[in-house]
Amino acid sequence: MNAVPDTLSRHQVAIALGERSYEISIGAGLLADPASWADLPRSASALIVTNATVAPLYAPQLERALAGRHAKVHTVVLPDGEQYKDWQTLNLIFDALLGQGCDRKTVLYALGGGVVGDMTGFAAASYMRGVPFVQVPTTLLAQVDSSVGGKTAINHPLGKNMIGAFYQPVRVVCDLDTLTTLPQREFSAGLAEVIKYGPIADMTFLGWIEENLEALVARQPQALAHAIRRSCEIKAWVVGQDEREAGLRAILNFGHTFGHAIEAGLGYGSWLHGEAVGCGMVMAATLSHKLGLVDAAFVKRLAALVARAGLPVSGPLLGADRYLELMRVDKKSEAGEIRFVLIDGPGRATTKAAADALVREVIDDCCR
Repeated sequence: MNAVPDTLSRHQVAIALGERSYEISIGAGLLADPASWADLPRSASALIVTNATVAPLYAPQLERALAGRHAKVHTVVLPDGEQYKDWQTLNLIFDALLGQGCDRKTVLYALGGGVVGDMTGFAAASYMRGVPFVQVPTTLLAQVDSSVGGKTAINHPLGKNMIGAFYQPVRVVCDLDTLTTLPQREFSAGLAEVIKYGPIADMTFLGWIEENLEALVARQPQALAHAIRRSCEIKAWVVGQDEREAGLRAILNFGHTFGHAIEAGLGYGSWLHGEAVGCGMVMAATLSHKLGLVDAAFVKRLAALVARAGLPVSGPLLGADRYLELMRVDKKSEAGEIRFVLIDGPGRATTKAAADALVREVIDDCCR
């Protein structure tokens, strides 16, 4: 039941959203495979958006792959890092589009991690009121989470992802080969978003992760393919029911309320997003326990797995007042009341408020 699948091939996961439906392709060697780009819109121009780290590794390969679909393929290279997910960097994309005379049929390709994907999607949603874009995620975190579902945004100094739009890509292409060049810290950060899917939706998958974590950390292709595919299946199931986060989709933010506060409080880029989410899941599970929703053994089990993945389980000492201040800016907050994604029994998640005094206890217990 929990063995690593022994075959490796192209997998397809469908996101069912009516006329906005699209496929996620998962497999090795997809950048160079013509089938990855088949049936995408043809246009006079395309723009690859990437960053300074990813560009020398994969941009030439993608440029060659797209040459037959677009008369001109342009590339814009952004600075790398969460601290650049802002208006100034976003304008570099618009500068490239306008400078090259790109029309409304231009296709954007997001080649990189979550920052590149979020900004490219927001640019695509905004340029000429909407142009098509394709997600080509090159980090584990982006392949299992941020490239799927149409959330696009930039950060504001007062809050993460506060300025953006829901805008779906026309395809997601997850080439497992791009994960071979991912630094270990970035890879571990991606594991946080993989682990997340277990507590909120599939405890069998959580058990599989526990049994196969060493294979994942070693980047064994079959293990990676299974983890990415199952993560995308769960996210597709959620997004298909609640595209714009009116209710159910909020469960995908397990660990993110505390995590976003950590990122903003320390300064964007100090902790990676996945590191903050990993720690945030432990804090949210601790709050779930204090509310009587899960037992202490569940919290201990989750914290042990997060630690095994190489992620922090203790939050930074920002002070309870600062945590609460930052979390009130969270997008799930309603009339200043913080709404937390909590585990309502293993494999189920819910969104609830909690008394500030109880949240302070969690912060005191979990921050060192």
